[in-house]
Amino acid sequence: MSKQFYITTAIDYVNGEPHLGHAYEKVITDVIARTHVALGEEVFYLTGLDEHGQKVEQAAKDAGMETQAYCDRLAASWQSFVKKLGLINRDFVRTTSPRHKDVVQAVLNRLNDKGEFYKKTYTGWYSAKEETFLTEKDRNEDGSFDSKWGTVTELEEDNYYFKLGEHQQWLIDHIESNPDFVQPTNRRNEVLGFLKNNKLEDLCSTRPQNRLSWGIPFPFDAEFVTYVWFDALTNYISIPAAHGDDTVRSALQLGASSGESLSLWPADVHVIGKDILKFHTVYWPIMLKAMGLPLPKTVLVHGWWQKDGEKMSKSTGNVVDPVAVIDEWGLDAFRYYVVRELGIGPDGNWTDESFSNRYSNELANGLGNLANRSLSMLGRYRDGIVPARHDELAEEAARFVGETVAHLKSHNLQAGLQSIWGLVRRANEYVDKTAPFKLAKDPTQSERLDEVLYNLTEVVRILGVLLWPFIPESAGRIFQQLQLEDSPDRLALAEWGGMKAGHQTGKPAPLFPRKDLAPRN
Repeated sequence: MSKQFYITTAIDYVNGEPHLGHAYEKVITDVIARTHVALGEEVFYLTGLDEHGQKVEQAAKDAGMETQAYCDRLAASWQSFVKKLGLINRDFVRTTSPRHKDVVQAVLNRLNDKGEFYKKTYTGWYSAKEETFLTEKDRNEDGSFDSKWGTVTELEEDNYYFKLGEHQQWLIDHIESNPDFVQPTNRRNEVLGFLKNNKLEDLCSTRPQNRLSWGIPFPFDAEFVTYVWFDALTNYISIPAAHGDDTVRSALQLGASSGESLSLWPADVHVIGKDILKFHTVYWPIMLKAMGLPLPKTVLVHGWWQKDGEKMSKSTGNVVDPVAVIDEWGLDAFRYYVVRELGIGPDGNWTDESFSNRYSNELANGLGNLANRSLSMLGRYRDGIVPARHDELAEEAARFVGETVAHLKSHNLQAGLQSIWGLVRRANEYVDKTAPFKLAKDPTQSERLDEVLYNLTEVVRILGVLLWPFIPESAGRIFQQLQLEDSPDRLALAEWGGMKAGHQTGKPAPLFPRKDLAPRN
């Protein structure tokens, strides 16, 4: 049984509604997942929800609801959101599900058997908002705590601690010897800087039941529940275990699966936001090492979005509702913009003007116009029948294809789109230079017109293949208009010569209608 390409998003905290940042992370993960489908691999894409913790418990109480009912209601909204984004996720994890809880408790028992936990009394400051203990390093110069921590209270309580500190040098060595483990490079350097300049404290892994009841019970001490991050990170292996992954089940002594048996672990890519870098590149690898499990191959870290140069905030009203954008402009327009506008790594800035401009200039007038006029001319001058093969643009197309595939394999999605649009621009220039509408008026230029029409039609077909990971609906529509039986979901189809002489194409329809011509609701 061959291992599948296993890619995950972070799981989203269920105490709110989805926003642009959530949509961006899921879309870029989907592009990577589709890339590996297009490379001929079996792909398992996981996303889902983190439903435990104090903030969820308090939000449910504020809403006057039972906590599980509150989670169920929001989970339905998040699952609808995932469908809206057109993701190819194979599973959707909820940390309140029995299949997840069972694995978390198996992890805790396994680590306890190996002597990885100890109990001690803690006296100090606690942020309920961030569900974390604070130290003197978290204070401002005047001794106060920043507002980002919310209300900070002093606590004295017993808890169980996981032995992070003794693995500090091992983790430094692993990151230094595996440069792809944390990407991009500036995030890798950030983690190494943290590890080399700070003593790694052991991780408080429980909360007392009398202070927090909404969590997974600690299996060997009923007075405690599991710390939400120890619970949440485990989702990346709990779902493989639920699908019969032998690597995970063996390490946790769960026994063989009685049902399906997929090979998923280790994860190929964890896609996360920069705010949870430490949890995924410090806590998680040490947890896995202690369990006896291999580490994920890459933790890919993206930045945050601003709106008009400012932090998004509901109170100021400068938020971007992904669902509203998709409803107005279409899913592919949204997917295109967030990937094209922001490379994985830095922060990005959404402006309605730049969105409108990219839609108009790049999608409608660039790609859409090329596809429409190429197929229209083929229909007008050759009744939609593909002429004999001609290779005038073959070499250039192959170069753009090679660049695009290389960028996709290295998760450089923005550069991949830039390469694709290099081919779009080249083909549009080719139309302007060869002027097929003039050739059609001269009977002596009939053979030249055939050559031009073949090159244009074949470029449009190749663009459908290259675009499938990014804008799959539009890629599918390109193939439909070409009346091709294949799906554009295999990059091997991007080889020149796929359009066969004598093939009958269909009538074109705008891929991205110009908004000034679009009907108003």
